[in-house]
Amino acid sequence: MLSSTTRRTTTTLLRGSSSTLASKPSDIIPSSLNASSNNHQLDQRRTLLGLVHAIDKRVYRWARGVLPPISKTENIALGCGTIVVLTEFFVRSFLDYSFIHIHPFTHHNNDHTAGFDRDIFSGNPSLQHLIDTYQPSLTTEEQSYLTNQVTTLCTLLNDNDVVTNKDFSKEAWDYMRDEKFFGMKIPKEWGGLGFSTEAVSQVLAKLATQCFDANATVAVPNSLGPGELLVRYGTDEQKEYFLPRLANGTLIPCFGLTGPHSGSDATSLIGSDCVVSKHPVTGELGVVASFKKRYITLAPVAGVVGLGLNLSDPEGLLGGSGDEGFTVALLERGHEGLRMGPRHIPLNAAFMNGTVEGEDVWIPMSSILGGQERCGFGWNMFVECLAEGRGVSLPAGSIGAARSVVAGVGAYSRVRKQFRVPIAEFGGIQEAMAKAGSDGLITIAGGDVMNAIVDNHEAPMVISSVMKQNCTERGRRIVECGMDIAAGSAICRGDKNYLGNAYMSLPIAITVEGANIMTRSFQIIGQGLTRCHPHMSDLLKALQLPPSEEKHGVKIFVKQFHKIVGHGITNFFGSVSRGVGATFSSATRSKTAYKNGDELLAYHEKQLLRLAANFALTADLCFTLGGRLKFEELLMGRLADALGAIYLGYATLHHYDRRRGIEGLEALTEHAMLRLEREAQEALYAASENFPGPLGPVASTVMKMGCFPLGGLTRPYSDPSDTLTKEVSRLLTTPSEIRDMFQEGIYSAPDGAVHQMTDLINALPICVEADKVATSLRREKREPTAEETNLIAKADALRDALIQVDVFEHATAEEAQPGYVRPALQGTEERFANLDKTVFREAA
Repeated sequence: MLSSTTRRTTTTLLRGSSSTLASKPSDIIPSSLNASSNNHQLDQRRTLLGLVHAIDKRVYRWARGVLPPISKTENIALGCGTIVVLTEFFVRSFLDYSFIHIHPFTHHNNDHTAGFDRDIFSGNPSLQHLIDTYQPSLTTEEQSYLTNQVTTLCTLLNDNDVVTNKDFSKEAWDYMRDEKFFGMKIPKEWGGLGFSTEAVSQVLAKLATQCFDANATVAVPNSLGPGELLVRYGTDEQKEYFLPRLANGTLIPCFGLTGPHSGSDATSLIGSDCVVSKHPVTGELGVVASFKKRYITLAPVAGVVGLGLNLSDPEGLLGGSGDEGFTVALLERGHEGLRMGPRHIPLNAAFMNGTVEGEDVWIPMSSILGGQERCGFGWNMFVECLAEGRGVSLPAGSIGAARSVVAGVGAYSRVRKQFRVPIAEFGGIQEAMAKAGSDGLITIAGGDVMNAIVDNHEAPMVISSVMKQNCTERGRRIVECGMDIAAGSAICRGDKNYLGNAYMSLPIAITVEGANIMTRSFQIIGQGLTRCHPHMSDLLKALQLPPSEEKHGVKIFVKQFHKIVGHGITNFFGSVSRGVGATFSSATRSKTAYKNGDELLAYHEKQLLRLAANFALTADLCFTLGGRLKFEELLMGRLADALGAIYLGYATLHHYDRRRGIEGLEALTEHAMLRLEREAQEALYAASENFPGPLGPVASTVMKMGCFPLGGLTRPYSDPSDTLTKEVSRLLTTPSEIRDMFQEGIYSAPDGAVHQMTDLINALPICVEADKVATSLRREKREPTAEETNLIAKADALRDALIQVDVFEHATAEEAQPGYVRPALQGTEERFANLDKTVFREAA
C-alpha cells in the first residue's frame, strides 16, 4: 500500500514540476539552475522509488518466509483442473478412495480459472449465468437405458438377499457385464456406452433406491477403473487390450491406492514402494514393487488392478525417460506375486471390498500406465482427473436415498395410523418429513448442477468437495428422518425393509477422504482460497519464483497484494450495503410471497448475493492468518458450511427455474432456501465470534461490521414457519406433483411383484381417499354407501398388510439344522431337570 501511494505522489510531483517548467520562458531561469533543479528532482525520485522498492522487497521476502514452499506435487496441482489447492496437505487429502469413488471420463478445457465456485469467492455470483450455462439433460439412448436396462437390473436384485449372502447372483453379475454397466463412461470407439455424467449419476441414484451395494459396485468401474486413466494416458497397446475388455465386463477393474498408513493422506504411498531394476534373467527394464493396500473396492473380484506406487531410480536406469515419484502400474489377476481376494466387510454391506498385496513383485515397463515415459507422472494423471469423482457418485447415493424416503416413508406416514389418525398428521412427523423433503430437493438440485458442470468440460474441485461433504451428510440426515418416522418397520431386517441397508451404507460413503470431518475442515476452504480467490493464484506463483527472478516476483506480488486489499474493501462495502438491503427486504416480505415464482427467485437471489459478499469478505480476512490458516480447522469448517449453503442455494434456485410449473414446488423451494440461508448466516456469525490468530480481534470486528452492520437486526434468517412446514409435509405425504417429481428416478416393481416401496406408493391414493370418505361420514353423520364401504375395507386391508414386518423361523443357517436348540433354551431345560415341579399348575 505504501508503494502505491508513494508512486502516485511522486508521479504527481513530477508532472506538476514538468508542467510548471514548461509554462515558464526559458530565459527567466538560467539553464544552469534549471538543470540543477531537474537533477535534484530526479535524485528525489530515485530515492523515493528506491525506498519503495526496498520496502516491497522486504515485504516480499517476509511473505516468502511465511509461506511454506510449494512442492513439485503442488506445482502440478496448480496447473491442473478448474481449481487448485493451497498446500501439499490439501492436495494429498483429495485421494482417499476408502470405499467408493467415481470420476467420469471427461476431457477438460484449458481455462483453469473458470468456475462457479470462483464466482462465489469473488462475492458476485450470477444466478442467470448459472441458468444459461448449465442445463443437465439426457439423450434418448440414456433415457432408454434408465427405463429398460437399469430397471431390469433392479428386478434381478433382492436387497435383503444380497446383504444376507454378501454377493450378487451370477445372473446379476452377468447382466451388469453384458449390458456394459461397467463401461458407461468408456467411449463408444472402445466398446463402451460413452454416457454423460448426468446419465451415470441417474443410473447410480436409481440403483440406490433398490440396492446400495449395486450403486457402489457400478460406481467404481466408471471412475478409477482405471479406464479413465487409460483413455487419457495409456499407450496404444494398453488401450487396445484393456479398454474393450473393461467395456464389456471381461475384466472387472479396481484401483489400489489407500494403505494402512495412508488413509486420508493416500498419496504419501507409505508402504507402496518400487525400485527401477533389470530382470535378473532377461535384462528387461522394469520395477520391483512391494505394496500393501486396503479398502480397495472390487479387489476380491477384479481382473485388473491399477496400483499407485512410489517409484525410485537409485541407479539412474530410466535414462531420462520418465522420472521418480508417483507411478501407476496395471496388473492383471494372476500376475506373479500379486495377492487379491481377502475381503473387508464394511458394516453390513455386501459390495466387494478387500486388500491388494505383494512383496518384491516384478513389473515390466510395459505394465506401467502410459509406459516408461509416464513413470513419475501419476500426480499429473490424478490431479487432472479427480474433480468430479466426489461430486458425482457419492451424492448420487444420497439422491437415491432422498427419493426413497419421500416416496416410501411419505406414503407410509399416511398408511400407518396411531390413535386412529395417520401419523402424517402428527407435528413431529411433519417436521421430520419436511426436513427430509427439503434436504432431498437440495441434494437433487446440487447434483443436477454438478453433473452439468462436469458435462460442460470443467473440473470443479471445490464444488465436488462441497457436494461430497454436504450431500452425503444430508443423505444421512434424510435417512435418519425416514428411520425415525418408519420406526419399528425400518429396523427389522427382511424383504419389507427398504431403509435399513441405506441407513448402514451412508456412513460408509462418508468415510471416503477421511470422513466428512476432514473434507469440511481442510479441503473445501484449503482448495478454494487459491484459484477460487480471484487474485491469490498469481500472488502464490510470484512467491515461488527463484531468487534470480526476485525483481519480477516483487512486481507481481505488489500488484496482486493491492488487488487483494482492494477486493477486500469492495467486499466490505458490498457486504454492508447488501446486508442492510437484504434485512429490509426480509422484514417487509409477506409470509406467502413465495407463491409467486418470480418473487421467490428475486428475493432469494438477493439474499444469496448478500451472503456471497459476506463470505468473500471473510475469505479475504483469512489472509491475516498467513500459513497458520491450515491449522485453524474450526474456522475453515464454518466457512465450508457457509460456502456449501450458498452454492446449494444457487443450485436450488437453478432447479426451480428449470422445473417451475410443478404444483407445490414453490413451497418446497422456499422451505429449502430458508434453511440454507440460516445455515450460511449462522456459520458466518460463528466465524465472526471466534476468528483466530494474532489479528483475530481486528478481523472479527471488521467481519462483524461488514457482515452484520446492525448487529442482530442484520441476521434476519430463521427456520421455516410451522405453517410452511405443515404445507411441505402435506405435499410429500399425499398424492401431488411434488411426490411425482421425487418418484421420477426410483425403481418401481412390475405389476404383481411384491415390493414394499412400490406397494406403499400404490396404496397411498387409496388410503388418502378412504380417509376423506371416513371424515365425510363423521361430519355428515351418515352410513357409508356400498362403494364407500368397499373403499374403506380395501384401505384397511392394505394398511394391515403394509405395516407388517418380516419374521424368520431361522435367523442363521445353524438354527435351521435338525435338532438345533438355542443355547438359552438348553440352559432352561438343564435347570428345570433338577426341579420337582416344572409347570405352574403342578406347583399350585
